Amino acid sequence: MNKTLMTASALGLVLAGMAGSVLASPDWSKVPSRNVTVFHPGTSGLEWILNGVEHGGAKGLKKGERCTGCHEDEKKHTIDIAADKIIKGEKLEPKPLNGHVGTIPVTVQAANDGTNLYLHFTWKEPKSGGEKMDKDNPVKLAVMLEDNKVVAKDAKGKEVQIGMAGGCWGTCHTDARTMPGADDKKTKYVAGGSLANGQFYDLMQWKSGKGAKPVDGYVADKRVMEGGKALVSAEGKKDGDTWSVTFTRKLAGGGEGDIALVSGKTYNMGFAIHNDHTAGRFHHVSFGYSLGIDTKADITAAK
Repeated sequence: MNKTLMTASALGLVLAGMAGSVLASPDWSKVPSRNVTVFHPGTSGLEWILNGVEHGGAKGLKKGERCTGCHEDEKKHTIDIAADKIIKGEKLEPKPLNGHVGTIPVTVQAANDGTNLYLHFTWKEPKSGGEKMDKDNPVKLAVMLEDNKVVAKDAKGKEVQIGMAGGCWGTCHTDARTMPGADDKKTKYVAGGSLANGQFYDLMQWKSGKGAKPVDGYVADKRVMEGGKALVSAEGKKDGDTWSVTFTRKLAGGGEGDIALVSGKTYNMGFAIHNDHTAGRFHHVSFGYSLGIDTKADITAAK
């Protein structure tokens, strides 16, 4: 082979590799962000959300409104006060979480390069001192994606687009494990869920424990912590008092429970943080948000 051509070919490969590395590491200082407050939900499973007696928002959900439509219009201290009551065991929580906080402000960013979706979360470590439920993992962060298909039924059989309206509340039920008096072996699930009928959530999780592997699974009729092939990497670190976690995920999916993300479409997203070694329902959760791939949404993943 001509030496000049060989050198040019090698240079091309190097440049291509450099371009790939740049695309794989978005400059987050230039990416728009959304501030999201995650909060401890106590035992407010889907059944409580839809009962229409204790939760006044049930009427709005049945009309196709999002949880954020009411709660993000409230003054911030309203959520803080409610979460503080839950933490203290005054509301929706029979087990007070002494030493924990009710809410955590999180900055959320998203981008894509035509091949991968990047999700970036940052937050300051709140005070700690509660029970160490998960000794191996000081922090975990999970993301669920949904393709506008998951529905739930209220006590009268009326369908609610819960994937759109309430994010991952479609997987949270009062008979799942860690709920009071529930089956200790029953995981999160979608009522009537299956991969075949599209009634499922795509699940990714990062764990901070040494040597812990990220999760790429799904939640259908039960939670499955494997089978996905979309997750490229899940990386996190603590810098001073600030945590940052980045997920890199193939847009095309390709495995069990992987939703194919298409440019120009919106999907539903919710996320949860297990802070200070917590486990089960003792996490801080977000409401549901729309995620747009190259299109306007609550959180937009633009190129």
